[in-house]
Amino acid sequence: MFSRWLPATINTRPSEWSRAAIGMAVGTLLSVWVCSLVFGIEVAQHLIGPLGASAVLLFAVSSGALAQPWSILGGYLSAALVSLLMAHLLGRTLGSACLAAGLAVVLMCWLRCLHPPAGALALTLVLADPATIAMDWKALGPVMLGAATMLLCALAYNNLTRVRYPKRASEPVTLIPADHPRVDSQAITTEDLKRALADMEAFFDVTPEDLEQLIHASELHARRRSVGEVLAPRL
Repeated sequence: MFSRWLPATINTRPSEWSRAAIGMAVGTLLSVWVCSLVFGIEVAQHLIGPLGASAVLLFAVSSGALAQPWSILGGYLSAALVSLLMAHLLGRTLGSACLAAGLAVVLMCWLRCLHPPAGALALTLVLADPATIAMDWKALGPVMLGAATMLLCALAYNNLTRVRYPKRASEPVTLIPADHPRVDSQAITTEDLKRALADMEAFFDVTPEDLEQLIHASELHARRRSVGEVLAPRL
């Protein structure tokens, strides 16, 4: 039972950890700095928590569905609108902040822009600092400026460090050789994976295209292993 609590093995290399860490630090710094130039340091620093969490997604797991451009922009906008509305209707209390975060998740799911740091943003905007409270609905400005700056940093840094971002809707599978046999009618397709994910009725930070590419890559490694096992006795 206790073995289930142990962390799974990380398949990324230390060089990738360093690349993501530098991007996260630089992206957060630039986002807060740009926001402070326009709206003041007090407002900008109040947003540093959600922005830092977004940076982890955009730089460390940029291929995930929760880290794509529409996720951060739509997620921040949804959370900001819901939290400011709750603050006006119910006041700035702990209960209204938690309710705003919950409603923001519902709206993000409906708009297909689920972004976990936006939940933290909803909480911080309801329980905001005096400078942000004084802005009222104009608080949408620093929120979206911070999100847009973070996104631009991710676009520039990830692609400059040879990490394709944003992820295409359907990535071409480059690991399969040209002479790979054609799949038959029983092979798993992207549509099958979409239906399987829908049947599981749970959140998964992975796209059907990612799963399809992983399956094809696994098939290729299995074929290589099978060929190696056949040739080994002859060598």
